[in-house]
Amino acid sequence: MPAESYIYPLPYELYEEQGIRRYGFHGTSHKYVSERVAAMLGKSLEGTKIITCHLGNGASLTAIKDGKSFDTSMGMTPLEGLVMGTRCGDIDPAIVTFLMNKDNMTADQVDNLMNKKSGVLGISGVSSDFRDIEEAAAEGNKRAQLALDKFAYTVKKYIGSYAAAMGGLDVLVFTAGLGENSAPARMQVCEGLEFLGVQIDETKNNIRGKEAEISKDGSKVKVYVIPTNEELMIARDTKALAVK
Repeated sequence: MPAESYIYPLPYELYEEQGIRRYGFHGTSHKYVSERVAAMLGKSLEGTKIITCHLGNGASLTAIKDGKSFDTSMGMTPLEGLVMGTRCGDIDPAIVTFLMNKDNMTADQVDNLMNKKSGVLGISGVSSDFRDIEEAAAEGNKRAQLALDKFAYTVKKYIGSYAAAMGGLDVLVFTAGLGENSAPARMQVCEGLEFLGVQIDETKNNIRGKEAEISKDGSKVKVYVIPTNEELMIARDTKALAVK
């Protein structure tokens, strides 16, 4: 990633001495689906702007420009970024010290709260499993619906910011458990992105767990569902390293 993407606005010495910077996670998944969608389109990654959405209990987005990671939502740890199953994602960092001072919580207790008791579980009070939350929302549970709305809103914000940072968007890809299997989640994320050229075909979108284009004919931005294959990517990378 470019330095302006990975550097945190902390004293620079913390980066130099302790390696505090954005690293990102799910790299094998983002790499696999970006290469796969380029192959399906018959396009080179060079000159192509892609956003890959790895959406599941753990979730992250990566902006990929010319085949290289341009920015990614997870940070030094997997806690930063999107709202997830049990992780809070982006919050005001002062909340940490507020809880420690106000409720006498220890650092470990706050860490456990943010990593294991937050996210859509914390908002909904139902589950960290999106299937359970979707079912509860359909039955009228307002907190479950709020959790789904917050998740989709956060993903949408990242897509918009990455498109702006890259100067455009050619392809949007959904992958991982929720991204591959939830048509309602994909539709909710894409609603309102028409100004970017994202247009979802409702019939095409009605799929689970298989490779498919789900954008409307003529959509400026191509939208795909591609099941991830991290094991294959790891095997390919291992082979490439072994050859060296």
